[in-house]
Amino acid sequence: MNNSVGNTARLIGAGLRALLVLTVICGVIYPLAVTGIAQALFNDKANGSEIKDKSGQVVGSSLIGQTYNLPKKDPNDAEEAAKPDLKWFQPRPSNGLGSNSVNTQYSLLLSGATNRSADNGAVGGQCTEDAGEGTLCAQVAAAKEAVIADNSTASYQVKPEDVPADAVTSSGSGLDPDISPAYAELQIHRVAEQNKLDVKRVEKLVADHTTGRTLGFMGEPRVNVLELNTALKAVTES
Repeated sequence: MNNSVGNTARLIGAGLRALLVLTVICGVIYPLAVTGIAQALFNDKANGSEIKDKSGQVVGSSLIGQTYNLPKKDPNDAEEAAKPDLKWFQPRPSNGLGSNSVNTQYSLLLSGATNRSADNGAVGGQCTEDAGEGTLCAQVAAAKEAVIADNSTASYQVKPEDVPADAVTSSGSGLDPDISPAYAELQIHRVAEQNKLDVKRVEKLVADHTTGRTLGFMGEPRVNVLELNTALKAVTES
């Protein structure tokens, strides 16, 4: 009996010592080491890839897209459609993702795709004017008309064939922070006119914030909308 109790006590003691050692290693030393390495070598990414304005205030993350809309007449009216603020570069569309029903005072970032196929609403494999309301074809057609109307100016007319796909379709997550250089360039004349800037100056802003393919061959060239609009704000306030 004494041997049995002694063996049990030794096993419990060994287990507690192992628990203590592993808790210190895995729960304290390892997290601190990983955090220290991340802060030392990848400080920007470890802190959320924050973007700051010229005053040093954090305005968002380069990893998450933002909307640039005019304030609603009634902030509590969920039915009122948001209208884009045309003085800013606009991101990809992000719709059909639901709404916040828990606390309607706040607008949540909801990630997800519409799950509609490319031929949703198409007739004979092609989108037509008869596409049913709420279908992907109808949404793309309406978005295309809006892009043409919003970005056409007195001196620059947007043609339907000039509208890139990312201007009228959302990304898989709905939170894509980037747009194609083609969509950014399409918006240059409108942004220049709205902000009373020279077109060449806005063109340079877009060129300066265009990122090429990763390692020269992966992905596509892109423009981060938040970074571009932050630079645009700095120019308009200077």
